[in-house]
Amino acid sequence: MRIVYTDVLVVGGGLAGLRAAVGARRRGHDVIILSLVPPKRSHSAAAQGGMQASLGNTAKGEGDNEDVHFEDTVRGSDWGCDQQVARLFTHTAPQAVRELAAWGVPWNRVAAGEREVVMDGRRVSLSERPEAHGLIAARDFGGTKKWRTCYVSDGTGHAMLYAVSDRTVAEGIPVHERMEAIALIHDGTRCHGAVVRNLVSGELSAYVARATCIATGGFGRIYRVSSNAVINEGMGAAIALETGAAMLGNMEAVQFHPTTIFPAGILVTEGCRGDGGLLRDAAGHRFMPDYEPEKKELASRDVVSRRMEEHIRAGKGVKTRFGDHLWLDITLLGAAHIDGRLREVKEICQHFLGIDPSRDLIPVRPAQHYSMGGIRTDARGQARGLRGLFACGEAACWDLHGFNRLGGNSVAETVVAGMIVGESMADFVESVNGDLQVSTGLVREFLDAEQARLDALLQGKGSENAGELMRRMQDIMTDKVGIFRSGELLSAAVEELQALLVRSRQIGIATRRPGANPELVTAYRVQKMLKLALCVAWGALQRTESRGAHYREDFPRRDDAQWLKRTLATWGDAFQTLPTLSYEALDVASMELPPGWRGYGARDAIEHPLTAGRVSEIAAIRQAFGHADRFTVQQALMSYEHLVPECFRGRNARIGESS
Repeated sequence: MRIVYTDVLVVGGGLAGLRAAVGARRRGHDVIILSLVPPKRSHSAAAQGGMQASLGNTAKGEGDNEDVHFEDTVRGSDWGCDQQVARLFTHTAPQAVRELAAWGVPWNRVAAGEREVVMDGRRVSLSERPEAHGLIAARDFGGTKKWRTCYVSDGTGHAMLYAVSDRTVAEGIPVHERMEAIALIHDGTRCHGAVVRNLVSGELSAYVARATCIATGGFGRIYRVSSNAVINEGMGAAIALETGAAMLGNMEAVQFHPTTIFPAGILVTEGCRGDGGLLRDAAGHRFMPDYEPEKKELASRDVVSRRMEEHIRAGKGVKTRFGDHLWLDITLLGAAHIDGRLREVKEICQHFLGIDPSRDLIPVRPAQHYSMGGIRTDARGQARGLRGLFACGEAACWDLHGFNRLGGNSVAETVVAGMIVGESMADFVESVNGDLQVSTGLVREFLDAEQARLDALLQGKGSENAGELMRRMQDIMTDKVGIFRSGELLSAAVEELQALLVRSRQIGIATRRPGANPELVTAYRVQKMLKLALCVAWGALQRTESRGAHYREDFPRRDDAQWLKRTLATWGDAFQTLPTLSYEALDVASMELPPGWRGYGARDAIEHPLTAGRVSEIAAIRQAFGHADRFTVQQALMSYEHLVPECFRGRNARIGESS
């Protein structure tokens, strides 16, 4: 029995996991990172457009601050987010982007003077302030009032990941590559680490830790067409779910990105539309102003994706042997702009489509992109139901995003949540709660149980094919739990997924070697992925309203009276075929921004009974504090500063704004 001991175990080598590891290491604790791939090959590298932070440096970002970013985030979430977390996030994001600059991220910078940009299909001139020259620039993104998306051309994630990965090397943090956590070691109330499989040798080890952090990204690969990397199969969320103690939040909240290249599903950044790109139909007509006359192509992602699919349903799509699609037109941006700021998009179009986007239209259609759901945590990143377990990034339901996230907020969340969780884990390790009291008997019990499961797959005589089960699951999720949902389709999806889960207990594999065995890996992963798929489908079936990315055609209105609450899923019995759902109400009476109209989409929500009263309370508070600064007013509306780690409590500096 091989046991590795450490203070902090981070499962996942992307931006969130790396930044959390750096935070804990800087507090003097031993940290080990587990990663399926070398960290610089993590899915974080695929982020293109940028990260949001209210710096207010550019002409179109002037006047931006945490208040504006907070309001955009809450409206974007369709009032499904935790507003204290949104405040914590918008406060810390400017510090994160500046820290990354110090670590070597080559952010695009403001150049003083006149410059030409494309806005709403027209070329206009902007004048940048002399005092902003050389500061970090920002571009426009959907669902925002100000330009605040900081970027490195269209390779933002790549630049950020390399800088943060290099920082982990500088901090001396070991990364154990090609290692997969396949179960959490726990006693029902306290997490003690993980059972880990070496993907090369097949050997199982126990990593015992005082604090364990899941940062494994999303679960997009439960869908057939996804912009996610092939490693984004949701294993971190799945092993937390299988403890029976930890819970997953808002799993039915799945985002579809409007512009992935058709039919491959490879992401084309929102920066294309932020920089002035347009969506066109088969006739070349720019159709988004017909649906969203104010926001047009830069409405929130859930809205744009639905409008695109509605337009295709109306027969306005481009017909091909692979199905229908629409066009993304960035030709008006010009070759120089595309070569300088959208070069990854150009390379993707050249390699996968054989076109030049400076001359040709890009075929696009919405595809699964992001998971708002994940391991439910508190504001400090501690998992609900299991002490010693933390989560951050897309693997977590921190609940910054609610039922729809704004573009650029997830990239920012990786490093911001990593900063918060790194401090939170260090605090935990240094407390009495962080004392490690675990018997080797418990560790052996988990190791033996996982080895027995693997041996059953290797030596069993089951007749089910893991690959076929995987493909059928992905087809069901894409066809029946997609952008448009209905009770009929969701019921059918749940029934079929349950049947697949039962069948997955009889998987047979032809390759019986215990080491590097992709067939074995698919076999044990698909069993876990089916549980995640059922959490999504079952939660979507129960939620009889439309909110953000969750759109029910049979219940098209947002229903705050009945559904202003977070879905929680647990899986207590290994042999059950459905998750156990419960709900966590959002407290309208404590919200800084009570539910209202998002600014795009329909104005037809069913109001919560406490909303009007809270609106009146807020008006009274604002009147009472009429001469106070915005920080004092904000604290009177909703306190959040007690959640901010002490090292991040300083106020953010901006041009023309006094401290």
